[in-house]
Amino acid sequence: MENKHIKWSGNLQEEAVTLLKSGGKTIVCPTKVGYIIATMDRVGLERKFSAKNRKRNKPGVVLVGSLEQLDELAEMTPEIKKIYEKCWEEDVLLGCILPWKASGKQYIPADGSSELMSDTRGTSCFVIKFGVPGEQIAAKLWTDQQSLLFASSANPSGKGNRGVVAGIGEQIEHEADLIIDGDDYVKSIQPDKTVDTRYEQGVMISFVDAHGQLVPEQGNQRSVEPAPVLIRKGLDLERIMFHLSEGYHSWNYRHGEYY
Repeated sequence: MENKHIKWSGNLQEEAVTLLKSGGKTIVCPTKVGYIIATMDRVGLERKFSAKNRKRNKPGVVLVGSLEQLDELAEMTPEIKKIYEKCWEEDVLLGCILPWKASGKQYIPADGSSELMSDTRGTSCFVIKFGVPGEQIAAKLWTDQQSLLFASSANPSGKGNRGVVAGIGEQIEHEADLIIDGDDYVKSIQPDKTVDTRYEQGVMISFVDAHGQLVPEQGNQRSVEPAPVLIRKGLDLERIMFHLSEGYHSWNYRHGEYY
C-alpha cells in the first residue's frame, strides 16, 4: 500500500478487513485507551512480536466482537458470563484471562498461531468493548468467516503510545501494513484527562488458577480460594470493581501480578 496511513471514517474500515483476510498482515488501530497492533495468523503474530520486542510468555489477546463469539471460544462459569454481560451492556472495556473451550480451539488458525497467542497454561485474554474502530473489524471477521483478531498495544513493550498515532514508534510504523489514525476517537473517551493522567490500558482480570483452570463458582460462600484476581488496573476500574464485588464475595487485587 503506497500510503498506509488512513483516517478512521467512523464506519467499518473495509480495507483493513480485506488486508487482514489476505494473510500475514498487521494493522494499527485506535482503541479506547490508545493504539493496538492487530493480526489474524501466525505470520502476522511473528511480525507483531518482532515489532514490539515483546516477551512470549504472556497470554495472547483475543479481540471479541460479540458475546456470542465469546461464548463460542472461552470457558466461563455463569458468574463470569454475568460480569461480561454487565460490561457489554454498559460499554465497559474488559479483558479476562480464561481457558479456551475445546470446541473453541477449532477457530485458531492451524498454522502454529496457538503457540503465540496463548501462554504456557493454554489461556488467553479475551477482550470486549475495546473501541468501535476495532470492534467493527473483529465483528466483521467473525461474521464473514469466523476468523479471530489477535492484538497487542502498538508501542515497544513496556512503553505507552500516549494515545496518539505518532507515539507508536518507528519500528511498529514500519512493520504495519495499514495504520488507522483515530486520535480524536481516543481523546473522546477520556476528554478530561491529560497525557499524564489518562489510562493507557484496560482492566484485566484473571479467572484462572496457577494451572490455568477456572476459579470455582462461589455462590454465597465466603473466603473461597482460588478467587478472581484483578491483575491490571485501567479504564473503567471503578465500574469493574463494583461488578466484581456484586458477583463475588472473595476476589483479590494484585496489580501487575502476572505482567
